[in-house]
Amino acid sequence: MKTEDRKLGDLESVGPATLADFERLGIASVEELARADARDLYDRLCACRGERVDRCCEDVFRAAIAQARDPDLPREQRKWWYWSSRRPPA
Repeated sequence: MKTEDRKLGDLESVGPATLADFERLGIASVEELARADARDLYDRLCACRGERVDRCCEDVFRAAIAQARDPDLPREQRKWWYWSSRRPPA
């Protein structure tokens, strides 16, 4: 699949709930996601919901952003749990 043809739902670790979060955050394309910052998205999502969201959500954002930036990202790094141990401290 050509890079410009990828949709948010094509990214691994991105399911219906994450797609809804992206919509809530105004992220409508892989190109927009590639320019995003995972911590910023996470903080904005918490603000939108009015509560702290599970920190694994930030890992999902990191996995999705990494794929958006690199369509040839190794398969292991496309999984959200890969990013859990690499998440910067809060």
